[in-house]
Amino acid sequence: MNPYRITDNYNDTPALDNRVSTVMRNVYVRMTFGLLVTALVALFCYSSPAVMGFFLGHSAAMWVLMIAEIGLVIAISGGINRLSAGTATLLFYLFAAVNGLVLSPIFLVYTHTSIAKTFFITAATFGAMSIFGYTTRQDLTKFGSILFMALIGLIIASLVNIFMHSSTLDWIISGAGVLVFVGLTAWDTQKIKQMSAVAPTEAVSRLATIGALSLYLDFINLFLYLLRFFGNSRD
Repeated sequence: MNPYRITDNYNDTPALDNRVSTVMRNVYVRMTFGLLVTALVALFCYSSPAVMGFFLGHSAAMWVLMIAEIGLVIAISGGINRLSAGTATLLFYLFAAVNGLVLSPIFLVYTHTSIAKTFFITAATFGAMSIFGYTTRQDLTKFGSILFMALIGLIIASLVNIFMHSSTLDWIISGAGVLVFVGLTAWDTQKIKQMSAVAPTEAVSRLATIGALSLYLDFINLFLYLLRFFGNSRD
């Protein structure tokens, strides 16, 4: 049986509220530290001519890192019930560090001011939607299924546009990406809240890690899509 099975029928008691709030606090703390790790690694790589020179001269290395990211996400998500809490958390921060390597070239493409501006816009948008997902009484499950299908379509369209090089399609994909990850932020938040109400005590720490990973991915993807609208080129 999946210890993270979601149910809509749980008692709204003070003890349960305290349990849920504790789990959610741990989720946000781990997610924040993950974002901090990503930012520090990205800034370190950007400030190192040797590292940036290596990536610019070896484009295949970036593909290797992206494949490694996918592998880490699969390892954490697929093995969360088998991994110890410490191992799951360590893999999450490793993923955040690898993602920092992958994202470091954005400092060569966009101005630092526009990156900072987009980060704060992302943080405000993410915060508003996460609060909505946490507080709403509406069941967002059906929207989650729609958003997941939209995400699959978004990935396919992005892959197609690698070969088409259509600027119009790129703008459409970017706009759709913003909408998808805005919705996923609310849905994931509600899902984590529901899961924290029914997860056994021994699974709470692992739940906090998988929840942090989900919201981290929502934040990063929302940031990247918004950057296409608010980012100013260094050229």
